[in-house]
Amino acid sequence: MKKKICVAMSGGVDSSFVAAYLLENDFEVVGITMKLFENQNVAEDSKTVADFLHIEHHILDLRDDFQKYVVKKFVDEYNSARTPNPCVNCNENIKFGRLFDFAMDLGADFFATGHYARIENNQLKKSTNIEKDQSYFLYRIPRDRLSKIMFPLWNFSKEEVRRRAVEMNLPVAMKKDSQEICFVPNDDYKSFLRSRVSFEAGKIVSTSGKILGEHSGFMNYTIGQRRGLGISHESPLYVVNLDSEKNSVVVGSNEELFSSELIATDLKFLVDVPKKFRADVKIRCSRRDSKATIEIENDLARVKFDEPQRAITPGQSAVFYDSDLVLGGGFIRRF
Repeated sequence: MKKKICVAMSGGVDSSFVAAYLLENDFEVVGITMKLFENQNVAEDSKTVADFLHIEHHILDLRDDFQKYVVKKFVDEYNSARTPNPCVNCNENIKFGRLFDFAMDLGADFFATGHYARIENNQLKKSTNIEKDQSYFLYRIPRDRLSKIMFPLWNFSKEEVRRRAVEMNLPVAMKKDSQEICFVPNDDYKSFLRSRVSFEAGKIVSTSGKILGEHSGFMNYTIGQRRGLGISHESPLYVVNLDSEKNSVVVGSNEELFSSELIATDLKFLVDVPKKFRADVKIRCSRRDSKATIEIENDLARVKFDEPQRAITPGQSAVFYDSDLVLGGGFIRRF
């Protein structure tokens, strides 16, 4: 008897190929698509692919949950002078939360997505395609669900996926990859935020407290930013901190961007760890792992790096690895 597998179909080439690939590998495939916000066009493309593959297809309206767990969180974090990664929250609460539940309610044996990562022995690991690896975004998947999740693209390159999709004549084989933040039109997050919160002007100050200029709202700035500060100085200045209480943007030298420690909270672990352990730590999805010692106390992790890290950014995630094994992580709060 065939195993039933629900595939999260976004209308893109990756998830469409996953559905076709699993169908070729003798699974009973059911496509499920999330409706997350208005003016979302993924349902039509997903339905087109499902019809092409002659598989059952469902659309789940998750707009309210998405606003609550992802969009509101995104806005609130920026309003608190933090830089969030909405994909992390979406994976935890929506894709591997509500959509996973829906798949199980349909009687699925497994739930599959087009993420570039892998699960081995019920453990989350990096994809063999390191350039596309998305394990950083997946560390908050509920641990007890890993046995029901499949990432069929774990050993594929993007080029191979697109080539195979063309060979299969998939309707979306040549569709461009989606934008970085799916709910932000044209990737213009500043305009998106302005439509929801007020940007209040304030002072740009040096790390010594000297007023150097005025900013247009601290939400326009990110840690490590150099361009667009609108101030003149004899040496290059970078944003080193955002202070929501004082409504100030703090700038300093490149050297002042480096820190050897950070505090992470709201921890999630996919394996058991001791109170103190060594790990490779990734502080941004695009950054390389760095060696560190982690000490856990309640729901707080103090991360001490072997070498100082540049532009540690509150709101991002610190994800802990043992080589390619994802141990867990948390949200960066202080550095």
